Amino acid sequence: MKLLIASDIHGAARWCERLMRAIDAERPDRVVLLGDLLYHGPRNDVPADYAPKQVIAMLSAIAPQVIAVRGNCEAEVDQMVLPFPCLADYAVILDEAGAPVAAGGDAGGRQLRELFCTHGHVFGAGRDNSVDNLPPLAPGTTLVYGHTHIKAYEESALHPGVWIFNPGSVGIPKDGTHSYGIYQDGRFEHRLLEE
Repeated sequence: MKLLIASDIHGAARWCERLMRAIDAERPDRVVLLGDLLYHGPRNDVPADYAPKQVIAMLSAIAPQVIAVRGNCEAEVDQMVLPFPCLADYAVILDEAGAPVAAGGDAGGRQLRELFCTHGHVFGAGRDNSVDNLPPLAPGTTLVYGHTHIKAYEESALHPGVWIFNPGSVGIPKDGTHSYGIYQDGRFEHRLLEE
């Protein structure tokens, strides 16, 4: 299973177009969108390329591939213009071919990998600007979240045994680079969007 994971487009059409090119090149099985798709929000400046109607058209074109969760900037009106569900606080993805098993594991050498996908404002690992509020998660689960606009991939300092992955932001990065993530063969990677 190959997932392309993106967050925080915030209506930035130029960067969403670059994301669409990345989706074409990467050929993922599914595209996981972690919220804040259309609106820039009151805490962010309006992106120079702010054109939510163009972002709607681009995301609508890939609707069958999309798994989306609600960000703090989503509202019911966003659901009215997007053809895929986008108002759930989280989605759980199970990968049967997931993570390598440590010594003593089953003969197949792999174990089920759980990805708890959310935006980061309701559920989060307490890193950067995400809340410290996790539901009970099994050890080895990865919290996949956005919201902070800052890339991350590490074991959670506040929640040992839980891993965190943040793809960064497509539209308004706060760490200097526009980015998305890839999950494949039980591994996560950050990828930069090209200028």
